[in-house]
Amino acid sequence: MSATKHSLARWRVRAGYPLALACLWLSQPTPQTLRLGFLVGLFGLLLRAAAAGHLRKHEALATTGPYACTRNPLYLGSAMLAAGFAVAAASVWVAVLLACYLALFYPAVMRQEEQELRQHYGEQFDAYAARVPRFWPRLRLAEVRNWSFSWRNYLRNREYETAVGFAIALYLLWLRYQFG
Repeated sequence: MSATKHSLARWRVRAGYPLALACLWLSQPTPQTLRLGFLVGLFGLLLRAAAAGHLRKHEALATTGPYACTRNPLYLGSAMLAAGFAVAAASVWVAVLLACYLALFYPAVMRQEEQELRQHYGEQFDAYAARVPRFWPRLRLAEVRNWSFSWRNYLRNREYETAVGFAIALYLLWLRYQFG
């Protein structure tokens, strides 16, 4: 991991803890917003699961499956999870904080990861980057047909941790609703 990427990752995690506490404190969840937030977040979980189950890190450049629609399906899924959490929290301030966090860290991290992929895969990555958008997906039937999923990849990429984290976040919001 490069020094820049390591620094970004470290600050992203460090900033995440106080952000989570602030979001919990600012939240005003209701049973309805918790249900709706779960549904929004579920789309993010499913996208991340599909991407992680397709990804063979450090073995090959992922260009098919979810990676044929967006170069960053994991980050897009995380953004959907953040949106689900914001809906569940029922607070404009939570939505603003999460949007600022994503806007601050995601573009820089995505550019850094792209530099590393370009160094490793060269022209193959350049051709891929020329035809697939960085973040917002472009859906085409031909691209969607070529999806594969491996539970082994899903587990090796430890994507279950994201599902557990989202479940814990919703549980904490439920506790906030129950006990104020």
